[in-house]
Amino acid sequence: MTEKLTLSQLRFLTLESQGLTKSYPFGKGKDAVLKALERLGYLQIDTLSIVERAHHHTLWTRIPDYKTEYLEELAEERKLFEYWFHAASYLPMKDFRFALPRMLEVKQSETHYYNADPKVMKYVLDTIRYEGPKKAKDFENETQKSGSWWSWKPTKIALERLFLQGDLMISSRKGMQKTYDLTENVLPQTINTIIPTDLEFAEYLVKTYLNGYGFTTTKQITHLKKGELIRKNIDKVLKSMLEEGTIQQVNIENTPPVFVQKCLLERTNKKISNIRLLSPFDNSIIHRDRIKQFFDFDYKIECYIPKEKRQFGYFCLPILFGDTFIGRVDCKAHRKEKVFELIHLHIETTNIDIELWKEQFMEVLKSFAIFNGCEHIKLTKVNPTKLTKLLT
Repeated sequence: MTEKLTLSQLRFLTLESQGLTKSYPFGKGKDAVLKALERLGYLQIDTLSIVERAHHHTLWTRIPDYKTEYLEELAEERKLFEYWFHAASYLPMKDFRFALPRMLEVKQSETHYYNADPKVMKYVLDTIRYEGPKKAKDFENETQKSGSWWSWKPTKIALERLFLQGDLMISSRKGMQKTYDLTENVLPQTINTIIPTDLEFAEYLVKTYLNGYGFTTTKQITHLKKGELIRKNIDKVLKSMLEEGTIQQVNIENTPPVFVQKCLLERTNKKISNIRLLSPFDNSIIHRDRIKQFFDFDYKIECYIPKEKRQFGYFCLPILFGDTFIGRVDCKAHRKEKVFELIHLHIETTNIDIELWKEQFMEVLKSFAIFNGCEHIKLTKVNPTKLTKLLT
């Protein structure tokens, strides 16, 4: 049986699942961080800090009283761990076993891009085993004796390889500086370490996307997943859930089949009018095809392309008003000067009265500036230019 929904109803459903329709969807404080992570399934870790890093920004968007130390404390309490989802991410510790297939794959690979020297790997592992947790910089000052086979770069590669294949875990981090320890010293003894079957792993992926997004497509679930087996298993899981009645297939014109959590279907007629300033790596927007298809918003982060080819700016933050992406803004936090600069604000949906969102937008900007350690907001450029006076 299929259900017919409008795009507007689907948009509400996924924004609510993402925690973007209420002020405190996960509650307050550190407990809310873990609840948010378990709902979203993962948090992408980003190295860029032109504004607050993506993993912190994504949580701040959903937890108004969020503090960056909450995430670090939860990692040290072993309630979450770092590994790979579709990119480097924080994951709920309860999901650790679903990282095991990739760890095993890396361990068995002879052509991995972290092609570490086995001797260096043994040296690094033995050093951590006998001396305790280490950072990459702890290997930086090794005495460079003639004939030494280790140096900082090979040990860094060894650390990453040992981490990816599961021999080491990241026990803590300060900013982007990671501390590695033996997995046996980090992983709680109560955590299930049985390698999931291929079908169990497919079920984990399906349920992670349904839980985090409310609805999903086969294309989203298989994003960056190679091989026919994973696709067949995902189809099996979806078919089983359809037969059980836990999900329902929804038809939307000009889109592939959409699978929706059945329990959410009755909650699709509410209106939302809040405004959100999202990270480019926010879970809600990271699947660019999905956002284009269901929200009609063509988004691409441009920090990785040459300056002369950028259309909007280096690090544009999507602006979401209700269920519509009304634009994006290229931002930079000048922390020493305590100035948060809107380098170029692009308002693309001009048919919505600016008075409906202007005041709320400025409040969000002020709050985000404070979160970035800034006290003042500087608006450099606005497009269309007729909005300049309205926003100053």
